[in-house]
Amino acid sequence: MLSGKVAVVTGASRGIGREIALALADNGADLVLSARSAEGLESLAHEIKRKGRRALAVTGDVACSEDVAHLFSEAGKSFDRIDILVNNAGITRDGLLVRMKDEDWDLVMDTNLKGAFLCTRAAGKIMSKQRSGRIINISSVVGEMGNPGQANYCASKAGLVGLTKSVARELARRNVTANAVAPGFVVTEMTSALPEKAREDLIGQIPLARLGEPADIANAVLFLASDNAAYITGQVLSVNGGMYM
Repeated sequence: MLSGKVAVVTGASRGIGREIALALADNGADLVLSARSAEGLESLAHEIKRKGRRALAVTGDVACSEDVAHLFSEAGKSFDRIDILVNNAGITRDGLLVRMKDEDWDLVMDTNLKGAFLCTRAAGKIMSKQRSGRIINISSVVGEMGNPGQANYCASKAGLVGLTKSVARELARRNVTANAVAPGFVVTEMTSALPEKAREDLIGQIPLARLGEPADIANAVLFLASDNAAYITGQVLSVNGGMYM
């Protein structure tokens, strides 16, 4: 399905990012893996190599332009092309708007939105030259519907949608598509730590009556990265169990 393709996945060391990287490898892609911490990144690279695919692990902060330049420089040394970029890196710093600190706003916006911009700019130059590519941004259901206590996170994820649509228009003539996946609430370390009552209340808002699995998001990314999605660009694929329609 993705044989011969090279994919860059940010925030790859755990959770949804790890699942996306493994799914891409299972479908034939070689991987460039990025995260701020080496913890988990090297083990993921080894796991991908055991699958018979090539994998390069590069630590760095996507909010830092120098780190992003280093990421794509290292990718260029190991691979002669970049076919897929998955902007998955993201953080939360929750708090009510009236109490939110400037640094909590800035940190979330820098990582979630600026980081995607920096990586997209770098990958976009490569993809434009090779006249092909897939850019996939991981947004969120709360970027579409809002969520109390997450003004910074919601704004960053909504901003990703605008970035996606602009990039889609700019790069379409170069045969580069840009789309977003907007996950609902997914089984991760964060949701697993919720009190049982809060978890039940959350599931009560979801028509399919369950939290999503990381594989649900990875499957959506796989579709958008494949030739089956060659005529899809500038779109948001919501994977939320019907929580927001």
